[in-house]
Order: sequence, then structure tokens, then C-alpha cells
Amino acid sequence: MQKIILSLLILSSIFAYSQNKETEKILNEGKLLFRLEKGSWYGTEDMLARFKTKKDSIGGYLSYENKENKIKTIFFSRFDSNKILVQYEFDSLPKTKPIKIDSTNHIASHLEKGLIKIRQDAKDRAYSNEDKFFSFYENTALNFIPVINENGRNVFVLTGPQVSGVVLIGNDYKLEYNKKDEFVKKMKIHNSILQFPYKSDDPENKLESTFQSLVLSEYINSTDICTLLLYKDYVEWEQHYAMSKKYVSIFDLEKENLLIITKKAWDKISEHQKDKK
Repeated sequence: MQKIILSLLILSSIFAYSQNKETEKILNEGKLLFRLEKGSWYGTEDMLARFKTKKDSIGGYLSYENKENKIKTIFFSRFDSNKILVQYEFDSLPKTKPIKIDSTNHIASHLEKGLIKIRQDAKDRAYSNEDKFFSFYENTALNFIPVINENGRNVFVLTGPQVSGVVLIGNDYKLEYNKKDEFVKKMKIHNSILQFPYKSDDPENKLESTFQSLVLSEYINSTDICTLLLYKDYVEWEQHYAMSKKYVSIFDLEKENLLIITKKAWDKISEHQKDKK
């Protein structure tokens, strides 16, 4: 049924909400976060296997996009955060095997220092949690993704599962910083957390799509896009729907396309589908 509805949505351009700059920004930002997290996953896996003697000296890691659109993953010292102990370079869309590995100690660049600073600040604020702003759940961990680009200086905080077989959407945050890397404000991207299984428990009823309701935003969020892309190769479902009062966001995991239509258009198409039965 959902595939039929999706086809109707695509074909029924009269109802389609035109793809605007905000939609493009969400998709691009989500794909960037995904690429950064992929670099961190692959870099961490290789570092732990290849540089076992340096493991106890590592204070943290992060990934960023360089001027050549490659993804760099760096591991900095726990004794001096400005000292980079290991660094990797991946293609623009990271693959398991990095294109460069450098274990020569060097001082962090200006950009790297800024990324390290805001990441550490966000991490300290989250775990001190003096105002009880952040939530913590069993069998989960917070992942901190600092980004400095034309859209500003931000740290995105995602909640990842520490058990296999589930995808977590929600309990994510955004911390904003000024040009001096000083904290400005923080916001909740979602006000709850949802758990989706990789597959249906019933082999005869495949899980084709997943749904979420949006309360704090009108559209699907870039952190959602990131998470869905990270797990697209593990789940059996192909579409994810995020619904607010005014809009319905439809993300196709396989095609990596985002379509946003008005809730009014969604209701009309749904009614049309009911009438056909």
C-alpha cells in the first residue's frame, strides 16, 4: 500500500510541495552528517586494530570535510587536545579502506582546533547536564558531531544504540557556537526517542516503511536523514515518513531522495487511495 501511495505522491505533482532551499539544506546537511559518521566509524575501527599502543593516549576523535570534499578523521591526545596522534583521509563518501593514514604526531590546524574545542564543550555540557536538558537511555550512547562551515559552528548530538537490531530516531540535540567558538545556545531536535527494528518479526509481513510524528519541527531533520542512511543497508524497510501538522516528509532510503508535501495533499491522496478500494 505504501509503495502505491508513494507512486501517487510522485505522480501527483499538483499536490507536491515544491522542493525549496530549506528542503535542500536538510538533505545536504543530513548527508554530510552521515559521511562524517561513516568516516568516524571506519577510522575508529582501523585505529583500534592498527594502533593498539596509542589507544590509551587517545582523548577523542572527530571527522570533518576538507577543501577537496574528502572526509578526514582525526584522533587527538588525551593529554593535549591540540596534538593529533593519528589521522585518516577517506573519499568524499567514505569506504572501509581509507586513502591515507598518518600516525605522525602533529599540531592541529586552526579548523581542527575549533572543531575539537566545540566538541569538547558540547560533551562537557551534556555529561555534566546541570540543567537536566539532556536525556540518557539504557543501552545507548551519545555521539558528538562538530561541524564548522558556511551554515555556522554547531555540534550535533545523536543517540546511537549499543545493541544490534534496532534504529533509534530522536533524543538528538544541536549546540550552536559563535565565531570565537563560544557557546551560544542549545536546542532539542526531538522531544522523545523512537526505536525501530531492522526487520519485522513476521517473515510473511515485511516491514515496508516506518513513521514518526514531528512536534518540534515542520520537516524531517538532518539528524534523521543521517541515521536512516547509516542503517539503510541493515533494515528491510525502504521509506520513512515524518509527519507534522502542516507537512509530510518522505525519505526514500534506497534512492536517498527527500520529498516534502503538504499535509493537505497527503490527506487528499490517502482519501483517493481509500476510494479505490
